[in-house]
Amino acid sequence: MPQDFARNASITRRECVAVLGAAAGSIAVPQAASAAAPADTAGTHSVAVSLRVNGAAHSLQLDPRVTLLDLLREQLGLTGTKKGCDHGQCGACTVLANGRRINSCLSLAVVHDGHEITTVEGLAHGKNLDAIQAAFIDHDGFQCGYCTPGQICSAVALLSEARHGDASYVTADLSRTGPADLTDDEIRERMSGNICRCGAYPGIVAAVKEAQADWSSASRSKGGQ
Repeated sequence: MPQDFARNASITRRECVAVLGAAAGSIAVPQAASAAAPADTAGTHSVAVSLRVNGAAHSLQLDPRVTLLDLLREQLGLTGTKKGCDHGQCGACTVLANGRRINSCLSLAVVHDGHEITTVEGLAHGKNLDAIQAAFIDHDGFQCGYCTPGQICSAVALLSEARHGDASYVTADLSRTGPADLTDDEIRERMSGNICRCGAYPGIVAAVKEAQADWSSASRSKGGQ
């Protein structure tokens, strides 16, 4: 025993690591193989989903666990919608579902069977930018641009909500009817679900106000005709 101990004690550190690595690998490989089996089985339980994205119809077989965000980015190639926190806290993944803004990272794709989904790629009118897209450019409503698609989609929904007279937490007069008065405080509150780490908030507020003012002017012109 003393001789064996002395011989084992003379093993180098590199030899020791190699032996332990080989032993760990022999244990891990069978475990990995057995763990892969349920994943393959789960892949066969797909669900048929049909939805329209930016006006185009898509019929798909999806794993029911796939989020709308991953469907858009990984399967449909619409990478304008960004994955930020992946926890519904930053708003970078905001898209419109039947006209309402949602965090696509928190929404399963199967829930939107039969829905109309609009991403930042679908906002322009042909070669013409949407009014809010143009306003973001005019007022430098972005810096690095990572949050911008979500900001713009959220702003589109915000403007629609305001035109319908929807109130927010800071709305002073809840009995008022007609389009909401988009003060700076109103815009900040209504855009609070979208975070800009660069701090381009003044430009975002200005862009939303300009888009709303342009819509109001166009509405008055149509009413006067």
